[in-house]
Amino acid sequence: MDGLGLYRSIWRWHFYAGLVVMPLILILAVTGSIYLFKPQIERWEERAWQGLAADGAVSPDVQLQSALAAFPGAQFRSYRLPQLEGDAAMVELTLPVEKAKRQVFVAPSGEVLGSLDPQTRVESVVKHIHGQLLLGPRGSWIVELAASWAIVMLITGIYLWWPDGRGLAGVVWPRVRHGPRIFLRDIHAVTGFWVAGLALLLLLTGLPWTDVWGSGFKEVRSQMGWVKGQQDWTLGGLSPEANGEHAGHGDTTVNVSAMPKISLTNIVSKAEAENLAFPVLVKPPMAARQVGPKPDTAWTVLSDAPNRSLRATLKFDIATGKLLSREIFDEKHLIDKAVGYGIAWHEGALLGWVNQLIGLLTAMMLITLAITGFLMWRKRKPANRLGALTAPKAQKWAKLLPFILLLAAFLPLFAASLIAITLLDKLILPYVPKLARWMGMDRPT
Repeated sequence: MDGLGLYRSIWRWHFYAGLVVMPLILILAVTGSIYLFKPQIERWEERAWQGLAADGAVSPDVQLQSALAAFPGAQFRSYRLPQLEGDAAMVELTLPVEKAKRQVFVAPSGEVLGSLDPQTRVESVVKHIHGQLLLGPRGSWIVELAASWAIVMLITGIYLWWPDGRGLAGVVWPRVRHGPRIFLRDIHAVTGFWVAGLALLLLLTGLPWTDVWGSGFKEVRSQMGWVKGQQDWTLGGLSPEANGEHAGHGDTTVNVSAMPKISLTNIVSKAEAENLAFPVLVKPPMAARQVGPKPDTAWTVLSDAPNRSLRATLKFDIATGKLLSREIFDEKHLIDKAVGYGIAWHEGALLGWVNQLIGLLTAMMLITLAITGFLMWRKRKPANRLGALTAPKAQKWAKLLPFILLLAAFLPLFAASLIAITLLDKLILPYVPKLARWMGMDRPT
């Protein structure tokens, strides 16, 4: 393929990828930047239940009874230890109506101060938009497809940006004295250069969460023996317990009459002594559900820290309170640890506020790419065409085939979309010349 033909082909890939992906990139960048600050936002949401008097503090068992009394018929799901002295404890319950969950905040004195529906909290809504577009599993597939094409967009964008002997102006920083059109192009290209590595890192660390890619990755890990302990991330937006993960401490509920011999107060005391990273949850044994060949008959204490490298899960015997097992991040398989670090970075939790600011900067640059790309498209779009360069002759695609096959092998939904595009190109567009011409798919003779 001659240089001009190759450039036109890659430009078209970049154009179509951007046209499809950028609206979703805007949504993911905005919601992702909000989710980066999950600890701060959740702390703000619970501000009315902090800094309380600790005089006359009652036991966790009494706090639990107060929460259950406020919601008759509810079942105990988990107890979250206060983050700071004077904070309310959070008791999560499963309500009898439609098995909805409710987070009940109980003062050190045992008074029920208020409650929240976890599904309507800011970060829960943001997470569902970010991961599923509020569309359920189908939304997860759309997000995964967008992420796949975003990788294509970034790789092709780097090719188009490549300096090829030019100076640094317009490559590393934008030119400001060459008119608005060049300045807009430079803002787009230079921003893409600076954000490409960070954006690719975000996209790659997000793939293990997806439905198709993540499920395939899970199967490969299982077949290769790369699994040690429970998987610590969701698939396609489904909770860990829905995927059969975190068995025994996922969807735990228990009736008051079925409480074990060792009390909640006793287990909370043991959890406090462990100095685990917040949030620390105490979950009761399974009352009726089988977990594997045996029912789970242990208290579970777990740190659900955003930084997954700090997480730990402990099991305590219900009759004696003896520690039965301890699962920590350092004991996981190397692959799981790599994914854990990647997810912590993705969520802005790995390096504290530094990670949050880098993530926010990445999101802002992606938004800049989307806006400048849209403006460039609108400025050059002809009235009767979509605006793509005319497609090169079919035989010139041969040299791009290895690149395409490599991406298709790594990104299954990208491969599926390629099949759909090929069918459109071969079976439909030849018979709809106006549509082909509008899309720039008409080829010169």
